[in-house]
Amino acid sequence: MTYLDTLKHPVIRRLSLIQFISYFGTWFSQVAIFSMIVAFGADEITIALTATMAMLPAVILAPLIGLIIDKIDFKKLMGILLLVEISMTLGFIFINSLDYVWVLMILIFIRSSAASMLFSAEMALFPKLVSGEMLKNTNEIHSVIWSLCYALGMAVGGVVTYYVGFDMAFIIDASLYTIAVLLLIGLKLSIEKISHTESNFQMLKSGFKYLRSQKKILHLILLHASIGLTSFDALITLLADFQYKTYIAVPLAIGWMNATRALGLMIGPFIISNIISKQNLHYFFVLQGLAIMLWSLLEYNFYFALVGLFVTGFFITTLWSYTYLLIQEETNPKYMGRVISYNDMFFMLSNVTTALFIGYASKWGLSLEGITFTLGLGFIVVAGYYVWFKKRYIDVHEA
Repeated sequence: MTYLDTLKHPVIRRLSLIQFISYFGTWFSQVAIFSMIVAFGADEITIALTATMAMLPAVILAPLIGLIIDKIDFKKLMGILLLVEISMTLGFIFINSLDYVWVLMILIFIRSSAASMLFSAEMALFPKLVSGEMLKNTNEIHSVIWSLCYALGMAVGGVVTYYVGFDMAFIIDASLYTIAVLLLIGLKLSIEKISHTESNFQMLKSGFKYLRSQKKILHLILLHASIGLTSFDALITLLADFQYKTYIAVPLAIGWMNATRALGLMIGPFIISNIISKQNLHYFFVLQGLAIMLWSLLEYNFYFALVGLFVTGFFITTLWSYTYLLIQEETNPKYMGRVISYNDMFFMLSNVTTALFIGYASKWGLSLEGITFTLGLGFIVVAGYYVWFKKRYIDVHEA
């Protein structure tokens, strides 16, 4: 089954279009946010904390997000969340100095809360619509759309921010979210609703109890969370500010670096998707680690670093989508929303930890090349962890 065959499903097709528009808008304004705080004179910790605010909601709101997803109609929930994202994005316009960076962080936190809930709701919805090869393709299409939007959004966002400024970038972003809302109105969604007779507290308790009893799912969640080691927003911003701004303007550097990595994110699945399996997954973790180490060696030169970033992005999308698929396949549909939200919680916790590590390690004097190399080593450790997991939960079962 090809990606085109999967996109013939009317719900998958429309949701994919909505995803494309909203994701493009998110990354489009991301360049403006980081360029803005750099222009205001933000230090390493402020940059790291700003990156963290975009990831924190999925960590601290996971139980609530899972409960909402399992109880509220998807289309209604999606509409509300997109409206929240529009409102918060327009709020960025009123930030004009570092004195209001705490307001910026609150706005980012609220917008990211809506985005996290929307993402988890979509990933919980897909297994209810499709299964098997189609579900695998749907996850990969979702990843490719994310990567394509990351590339286009960062590249176009960098250019637009450079030429027309931060505020216009935020207005354009809000307009894109508005288009996504209009497309949502025409979404025809018909799925069997799972009736929940438990109270909210009982649902929270039963969801946590179910997850705790599923050791295999817990290990898969940890494996998926390891992809958070590729959360490079703070690192790329610091490289643009500290090492490359004498060669290229910061907004353009941030945009082109992220866009180049995203090209790898987008192209990789078309080559790797048919090769990766439960039996060889650990090799791809090793390749991811080696790619990041290569990037660290090339960071001394902006243009060589772009090559390293492309290679770094090549494996990320497939690792993300495949480990997500393994979790979806193992989860009881009754608990899907809650398990998915807990999974996103661990994934974002890994992202937050990575962002804070980058900020504080730089503040304490570790070179950006050394920080990058350390992140690469992390994937070598994860490969060893998967080898242990495979022997205990996959090889024995399949034998």
